[in-house]
Amino acid sequence: MSYSEELVEKVRDLLQEKEGLTEKQMFGGLAFMLNGNMACGVVGEELMVRVGPENYDNALSERYTRPMDYTGRPLKGMVYVEEDAIAENLDGWVTKGAEFANSLPPK
Repeated sequence: MSYSEELVEKVRDLLQEKEGLTEKQMFGGLAFMLNGNMACGVVGEELMVRVGPENYDNALSERYTRPMDYTGRPLKGMVYVEEDAIAENLDGWVTKGAEFANSLPPK
């Protein structure tokens, strides 16, 4: 599966100064890792964000989000964010993913 290079560049710009930033091909897209923990990524034209189990229901209550179901079953704690929400608040979504990733011990 391909992913939006334009969206990847925008996410990369938002995360570029974070400690421990790496990129990894995952879920048919490109994932951004902080200290070995996935924060967010790009699959197709959508953003995938790791919000964690505690913030999962709240994230799904936001407009233009849906469960991340890459495996055919929802991955609790991860959501897809559609293009309309990306246009409205990309920085906010990337920040949510980065905050969750940084709350975990480094790998």
